[in-house]
This record gives sequence, C-alpha cells and structure tokens, in this order.
Amino acid sequence: MTLNRWTVLWLVTVSLLLTVLALELIGIVSLEDLIANPILFLIAFVIVAVLSAVGAMFIGVFVTHRIFASEDFTPFEREMLTMREEVRAIKRRLDELMDRSRGSKGKP
Repeated sequence: MTLNRWTVLWLVTVSLLLTVLALELIGIVSLEDLIANPILFLIAFVIVAVLSAVGAMFIGVFVTHRIFASEDFTPFEREMLTMREEVRAIKRRLDELMDRSRGSKGKP
C-alpha cells in the first residue's frame, strides 16, 4: 500500500488529536487553558471552517453526481413532461377555437 501526502497528513492530524485526548485524560494538558488562548481558538476555528467547507463541497459533488448519473427520468419528471405536452395540446386546441370564433364573428 502506498501512502500519498494527503493520507500521511490525515494520519498525522488524527494521531495529534488522539495524543491531545490521551494527555487530557491523563491530566497533563488542560483543554480549558487551550480554549482560553485566543490564538489557539482562532487556529481551531479556521481549521474547522476549512474542513466544513471541503466537506460541503464533497457532499455537493456527490449529490450532483447522483442526480446527473441516472440515465432515465424519475416518475415525477416523466409525469411533469407528460403534463407539459397535455398543456401544449390544450393550448393549441384553444388557439384553434379562438381563431374559429374570431372568423365566425366577422362573417354575416
């Protein structure tokens, strides 16, 4: 198995988080001190914001792929297309009737 740089970065991040958790459980590090530090809080906020944006993009790509990957219309879409054709046919018939009624009014 080959590890690319993103996998290594992910493993380092997870191991760092697990280390902080272990140090918190042992009592060596107190997270209240870390949260009270504005610089560390800002760094954590930026990291969470970036990861949430990346996650939202991946979800958007997944949903878009699922929508465009289907080769057939859904039953709802088929019904809407059928209804569209019916409305066009009714409109054509109504236009024909309107033309006839205009033509018959002009004749004595």
